[in-house]
Amino acid sequence: MMDKKLLSLLVCPVSKAPLEYREETQELVCKASGLAYPIRDGIPVMLETEARQLTADEKLEK
Repeated sequence: MMDKKLLSLLVCPVSKAPLEYREETQELVCKASGLAYPIRDGIPVMLETEARQLTADEKLEK
């Protein structure tokens, strides 16, 4: 579970856009940059080198 207060403070380090928490994959997703940042042991890893590219289908998800 991601703390909503923390989520409201975090932005994508690449695009500076807001992030969306996806519980099923334990990631913070930025549709603007097309990147998904992993959450490891409850800690968001906000490094571009650790992020993965979203698939075309993931970019269309809510």
